[in-house]
Amino acid sequence: MKLNSQTTAFLFPGQGSQAVGMGKDLASQYPIARQYFDEADALFGFSLSQLMWDGPKEQLDETVNTQPALYLHSVAAWMTFTHLHAEAQPAALAGHSLGELSALTASGALPFADGLKLVRARGELMKRAGESNPGGMAAILGVDIPTLEKVCADSSTADEIAQVANDNCPGQVVISGHKPALERAMAGAKAVGARRAVALAVSIAAHSPLMASIQSEWNAAVDSCAMTAPKIPVISNVHAKPMTTADELRADIKAQMQSRVRWTESAQAMMRSGIQAYVEAGSGDVLLGLVKRIDSAAQRFPLGAPQDFSALESS
Repeated sequence: MKLNSQTTAFLFPGQGSQAVGMGKDLASQYPIARQYFDEADALFGFSLSQLMWDGPKEQLDETVNTQPALYLHSVAAWMTFTHLHAEAQPAALAGHSLGELSALTASGALPFADGLKLVRARGELMKRAGESNPGGMAAILGVDIPTLEKVCADSSTADEIAQVANDNCPGQVVISGHKPALERAMAGAKAVGARRAVALAVSIAAHSPLMASIQSEWNAAVDSCAMTAPKIPVISNVHAKPMTTADELRADIKAQMQSRVRWTESAQAMMRSGIQAYVEAGSGDVLLGLVKRIDSAAQRFPLGAPQDFSALESS
């Protein structure tokens, strides 16, 4: 493997990257990966692995299952990598939304079992928030952040809020909030030149104040987990800066529930620090596609299936 650890970052995907079959070949080929799937099944008391590998898709796509599935696949891929390349330690880790918890486990800060419980709780709490305070999310293409922030502010009222939820890459942003405010914001985005403004098929307004109803329970869940300083710096979703202490990690994943995911700024921060290659551990390559839009010169490698490990070996 020719990757230079000092200029490589590992990335961990968030919700939307799940797919039936995820992790199946990885667990079949690598016993170290299979151990993590078996441990998750035992901890939950049902076969999460079977749901991941065989579906049905509708059940896998339920938030309470999606979040632990993505976490499990990412951690299994990371642990397999470190088993095969014990000497290779990347310079930075970053996860998108839920993926930040995968990054914390990869960093050595959050034990695997605690992380599993935490992501399951996260999914349950977010589902409940969506039921008690319904909202939505929408993808906006072709509008810069300052313009979209103004559109969201103009579309919000005291009782109906829209705000930027995910700054994914230049020209690709997700907004979140109450549906009437979202509809006004989508219309406003089109009026200022958006190429597309599309409502997403979700009833949860993630990364917005509509998550406030479950914030205290989420904080308690985070505080109940063991957390230590990361062995590898983790780039903060909320502040787009490296985190190196347990207190910083706890504060970030608490604040993340209602705050913007600053993915563009996170990738730019990694670029400035000298990162030249990105490896996406887990399901899919969504984050690599976003990185391509931010840093077209960077090397990009998916790492979720056995063939990905073979390709990385020959890089």
